[in-house]
Amino acid sequence: MAPATYIDVTDVRFVGAVLCIIFNPLFWNVVARWEHKTRVLTRLFGSPYTACYSLGTVLVLLVFLRSHCFSEAMKTQPTLEGLLGPAAYYAGLAVVGVGGLLVASSFFALGFVGTYLGDYFGILMEEKVTGFPFNILRDPMYVGSTMNYLGWAVMNASPAGLALTAVVAICYKVALMYEGPFTEEIYQQREKSRKNK
Repeated sequence: MAPATYIDVTDVRFVGAVLCIIFNPLFWNVVARWEHKTRVLTRLFGSPYTACYSLGTVLVLLVFLRSHCFSEAMKTQPTLEGLLGPAAYYAGLAVVGVGGLLVASSFFALGFVGTYLGDYFGILMEEKVTGFPFNILRDPMYVGSTMNYLGWAVMNASPAGLALTAVVAICYKVALMYEGPFTEEIYQQREKSRKNK
C-alpha cells in the first residue's frame, strides 16, 4: 500500500486538527507578547494574576479542543496493520504514561502561573526551576505533550495520528525558537533593573 493512502490529507477533520495544532502556540505567543508590551489584559482584569489565570484557562480549553480534533481526525483515517495488537497498544500506553509524568511534574514544578506564561505578565520566578523534570530535559512540558500525542497515535494504530504528532513537534520546536530567547530577555531585564537599583 502506498504511504499516501494511509493518510487522507484532504479530510476536513484532519485539516481541522492541523489548523488547531498550529493555532494554539501561535495564539499564546502572540497574546502573551502583546500583553508583555501593552499590559492591556492586566488593566482589563485589574491584576496580572487574574489576567494570567484567565489566559491560562483559555489555553487549557484550547488544549482540550486540540486533543478533541486530534482524536476525531484519527477516527476517520485508515489504521496501520503493523500497529494493531497488544504489543503496540501497550508500548503506546507506556509512552503516554511517560509523557503524562513529564507534563504533570512540569506543571507541579512551575505552578499554574509559571506554566501559563506568568513571566509575560510581569510575574517572575525568583530563580530558575532546576528540579525534576527540568534536570533531565530542557523543555519537559513540550516533550511530554508530544509524547502523549505519539502514544495516543500508536495506541490507535493511526498513521494520521503519527503525522499530526509530527505537526505538534514541529509547532513546539518553532514556538521554542521564539519563546526561549524572549523569556531569557525578560529575566535579563529584571537583573539589569536590580543592578541599577
